[in-house]
Amino acid sequence: MRPLEDKIAVVTGGTEGVGRGIAVELAARGARVFVTGRSIREGPHDDTKIFGIRCDHRDDREVVEAFEQVARESTAIDILVNNVWGGYEQMLENGVFTWGKPFWEQPIWRWDAMFAAGVRAHYFASQLAARSMVARESGLIVNISFWSAQKYIGNAAYGVSKAATDKMTADMAKEIRPYGVAVVSLYPGMVRTEKVMQASAWLDLSNSESPEFIGRAVSALAADADVMRHTGKVLVAAQLGIDYGFTDIDGKTPRPIRFAEV
Repeated sequence: MRPLEDKIAVVTGGTEGVGRGIAVELAARGARVFVTGRSIREGPHDDTKIFGIRCDHRDDREVVEAFEQVARESTAIDILVNNVWGGYEQMLENGVFTWGKPFWEQPIWRWDAMFAAGVRAHYFASQLAARSMVARESGLIVNISFWSAQKYIGNAAYGVSKAATDKMTADMAKEIRPYGVAVVSLYPGMVRTEKVMQASAWLDLSNSESPEFIGRAVSALAADADVMRHTGKVLVAAQLGIDYGFTDIDGKTPRPIRFAEV
């Protein structure tokens, strides 16, 4: 089944990991997908319906140019997935692992990166995509977020940035709801990204998810004629698998992680 035939999607930060998986699944279900990223391969991707646009989401000019290119190549944006994120760079500084440091010892660049290449980048991309969605009174915006918005994980900057993402989702949803556009936050579980698999020997992957599984969650939402019932909410990908009846690429159904287990 190709329920997203003729739909146009934009996935930010889709070079690898979750973003790549989302783009692959949206394309597999018929959508024409534009993927942005600093190191993305530009142009059509082989025999898929994926088109790469090189873009640094910290540079407003490049972002505007990327969305202008989408407008030239297509009709209007039906689906926007805000996946691009910053702050994961340079985990080691002078031989010291800084990710788990308390806030007074954290490098300030990490806060700036999570907001500039994360929260702000999501906000600006949503602004650009929402204009055509509002005009057509239809659309879906998915902000990739995580449990650190609700519970301490890793460091304070990470929690604050993800909490800001979820609040942005709720407030955007309220403002755009009259125009028939849904906005949701989507939480993955443990995802078998390239970087996670490099450390697989030290991780419990028994309840993990492929990057494509998150794509199936986004695809299910995009194909749901009643998606507005979800707008403004935080959704868990594994729970959507149960609710919509889709499995991971290995046929398994990941178990949703609950708040107490985080």
